[in-house]
Amino acid sequence: MEPLTRIERHFVASLEAKQRTLAAMGPRIVQAAELLAERLRQGNKILVCGNGGSAADAQHFAAELVNRFEIERPGLAAIALTTDSSALTSIANDYAFEQIFARQVRALGRSGDVLLAISTSGNSPNVLVAIDAARELGMATLALTGRDGGRMAEQLGNGNIEIRAVAPATARIQETHILIIHCLCDLVDWLLFGKEES
Repeated sequence: MEPLTRIERHFVASLEAKQRTLAAMGPRIVQAAELLAERLRQGNKILVCGNGGSAADAQHFAAELVNRFEIERPGLAAIALTTDSSALTSIANDYAFEQIFARQVRALGRSGDVLLAISTSGNSPNVLVAIDAARELGMATLALTGRDGGRMAEQLGNGNIEIRAVAPATARIQETHILIIHCLCDLVDWLLFGKEES
C-alpha cells in the first residue's frame, strides 16, 4: 500500500467516526455542556481524569477552561487530576494505582462539582473508582468513552451523562474525544458569555 493511501484511510476513518458520533451523540453533547455551564455558573468546579492519551485530553480540557478557548473571558474552575506527579506517585505507592484519581476527587471534590472521566475503553480501573468517589460526594459525572462504553456506561447513574465516540479503534476514539472537548468548550463559553462574543 502506498503511504498516501494509508494517510487517506486514516482521514476517511476519522471523518466517519466523527459523523457517526455526531448523529448518535449530538444532543448529549449539548446536555453535557449545559450541565457544565450550570455548575460553573453556580460556583462549582470540574475535575478531569484519564490515562495516557486521555490524560493529555484531561489536561487540554482543563487548560482551555482555566485560560481560554476562543474568546476573551474570565478563567473557569477546572483541575486536571493527571498533572501532580508527587500526588500521583505517592498515592500509587502508598495505596494503589487504582486510587490515584479517587483520592484526589475525595480531597478536592465537593457536592455540585463535576467529574469529567475519560476512557477510550470505558474500563480503566482508576477512572471507575474515581466515578464511585464522585458519586459518594454528590458530584455529577460526565464520561467520554468509546466502543461499547465499557463498565463506565454501566456504572453511571441518573444525572450523569455518557458521550460515546462511535468508533472501534483507539486512535479514532481519541480524535473524536478531542473534537467533543472543543465542542464542550465552545458551548460552555456560548452559554456563559453569550452568542455575540463567540
